[in-house]
Amino acid sequence: MKKAIVLLSGGLDSATTLYYAKAKGYKCLCLGFDYGQRHVREIKSAQAIARRAGCRWQLLKINLPWKGSALLDKRMKVRTIVNSPWSMVHGIPNTYVPARNTIFLSFALSYAEAEGADAIFIGANAVDYSGYPDCRPRFIEAYNRVAAEGTKQSKIRIKAPLINKSKKEIVTLAARLRVPLELTWSCYKGASRPCGQCDSCVLRKKGFREAGITDKAWKAE
Repeated sequence: MKKAIVLLSGGLDSATTLYYAKAKGYKCLCLGFDYGQRHVREIKSAQAIARRAGCRWQLLKINLPWKGSALLDKRMKVRTIVNSPWSMVHGIPNTYVPARNTIFLSFALSYAEAEGADAIFIGANAVDYSGYPDCRPRFIEAYNRVAAEGTKQSKIRIKAPLINKSKKEIVTLAARLRVPLELTWSCYKGASRPCGQCDSCVLRKKGFREAGITDKAWKAE
């Protein structure tokens, strides 16, 4: 069976990506990170999702002491969206963690080469997203060139199956793949319940509403 490393944060997109990879016939090894994020609650979800999917789960603890993000520095406020999701499209928000996907993919690439995996799956999305530069197709394309040039096993490919999908399309796909959506966590704030107003919560609500699907995770907490 072909093997893949799946970056699993515990959110809607990464969970859907995991189930997509499984549906494509990959044996999936899930990799998560504890990097000092404000929303460390997502790790609990990632563990539960990996367990439900019957996949091996590995958590790496790393330290980013320079912070530079509202997700790492609690003195910074996570921005909230009080009107429309479209009010978030101007500029890169302070929840952007400098080079986060570059860092995560580097660990995943090492893991993939050690395990003899053919692919790395990441739930990056460039349509309904908060403006992060490392969630764009050209970033994934560039990293594939890095993977080909910088590894002994040049066959490893970075796959981002959700990159051009809207949140509505992602929720619809997740429902079709029977992703345990009630286990996923999207909120950027570190509370016990989703705040409903951060970028991630607003985009999640928008996706479920447009897909006509009830978000059971809001009731599960």
